[in-house]
Amino acid sequence: MIRTARTLPLLLLPALLAACGTEKTDTGDARQPTPAATTPAATTSRTELDEHLRALGIAPELVYLTDVPGFTLAQQSIGVNGDDGFSASYWAKDGAVLHLYAERGSAADCPTDYVCRAPAKGRVVRISGEKVAPGVLRRAADAVHRPAPEELAGLLPPPRTATAPVQRGDLPSYGDGAPDNSVGEGG
Repeated sequence: MIRTARTLPLLLLPALLAACGTEKTDTGDARQPTPAATTPAATTSRTELDEHLRALGIAPELVYLTDVPGFTLAQQSIGVNGDDGFSASYWAKDGAVLHLYAERGSAADCPTDYVCRAPAKGRVVRISGEKVAPGVLRRAADAVHRPAPEELAGLLPPPRTATAPVQRGDLPSYGDGAPDNSVGEGG
């Protein structure tokens, strides 16, 4: 095997290297468009989204998003803030980052390094940033809104499903189920 690798013609090496990193993400068969009934937005109701949010530990009434030109929501940043609040981050190509935190409280509790909005009684949305001008923070706070179901459906991580326990080969079917660590002859 090693000898074969040494004898590969040098002419094949550029072709092999050119093939590295050229895989594309599978987005489905372009010839067969995805039916609207199978897209998350089309199949997920507000009730289902609320149940999904609760399963993630997020109070549905505390989910807020913003829209700021030049910033993109980092889907993997969506999560819980505090006990049952919501958090998300947005990034820009120049390295700037906006952080959105929604929780129970009031704008009076807002730290000075945040721009806060109280979209409803007992709720506060805090916006902070890294490498972000104060005007951009204010625009982000002014654009805070409750997402429509179709907007939220594509952002949440997939629901966790129950899985069967993993069957281990070293657990005996008799006794207390402890692993069999016996040593055979010569061991």
